[in-house]
Amino acid sequence: MTPTEVGDSLTTYLTDIANHELLTADDEVELAQAIEAGRDADEKLAEGGVKGAEKVKLQRISRKGKEAKDRFAQANLRLVVSQAKRYRSQYGIEFVDLIQEGNLGLIRAVEKFDWRKGFKFSTYATWWIRQAMQRAVAEKSRTVRLPNSLHDTLLTLNGTRNRLLSELGREPTSEELAEESGLRLDQVLEAQLVADSVSLESPVGEDGAVLGDFVAHDDEDDPVRESERISTIEALREAIDRLPEREAYILARRVGFEDGLPRTHEEIGKHLDLGPTRVRSLEKQALSRLRHPAFGLRQEADF
Repeated sequence: MTPTEVGDSLTTYLTDIANHELLTADDEVELAQAIEAGRDADEKLAEGGVKGAEKVKLQRISRKGKEAKDRFAQANLRLVVSQAKRYRSQYGIEFVDLIQEGNLGLIRAVEKFDWRKGFKFSTYATWWIRQAMQRAVAEKSRTVRLPNSLHDTLLTLNGTRNRLLSELGREPTSEELAEESGLRLDQVLEAQLVADSVSLESPVGEDGAVLGDFVAHDDEDDPVRESERISTIEALREAIDRLPEREAYILARRVGFEDGLPRTHEEIGKHLDLGPTRVRSLEKQALSRLRHPAFGLRQEADF
């Protein structure tokens, strides 16, 4: 399909989904109940042994459940598009592909939505949509091949960093890494920028939790753990708010509290008019503060 054809197809799609009627809160509950009833009917039909009028009744309930699921998803397709717009300009992934991945997340949200909890569906679904898109972005990032020279530099730096970390008892500076590894300082800085995308492994707290643990992940089959995770995230939000303004800004965006998208040191530095090395230093300083018992993060949840 040519770019023009893709554009025309996307325009048609966006026009079509705009025609789907939005749901009220009562509509959401009604559809969710129908979906649940349909799922129960499917289970009974799968067990076998159902005959006659009872079987016909269950088949009708099953069919209505599927129709409700379709309507629920269609009414929220615009939500996927709005989330996709957040990603397309930054991560080099096709807008159409983002929408497709987001739609899969939306369908999962429809399937998992529990109307009894009183949540607004759009809030609940946004988490699932972002999860699906983030996975797509992460997968694309993994498929990008690094130049061999840069790959070798990263391997060298990783070994040097671990050795210095053990010797110094602290994170080595870029200058120390360059001197110890024999690399030029500009090579070290370039490699550190590349490594930013996976540097959410900075520890927070006493029991091995890392900053990346606070980014949303799948606990969909364990509502207790998911509730605890949400509680922990709120505790971290409150703790970050108590940090100096610049440190709070950096950590909030490293975790992705602003819009669900974790930012690199370089991206944050552009907003603060700071170099990535300085942003990294401030991040470490902020993490050090959060490890202090006064912030009480470890008391909030077991992560």
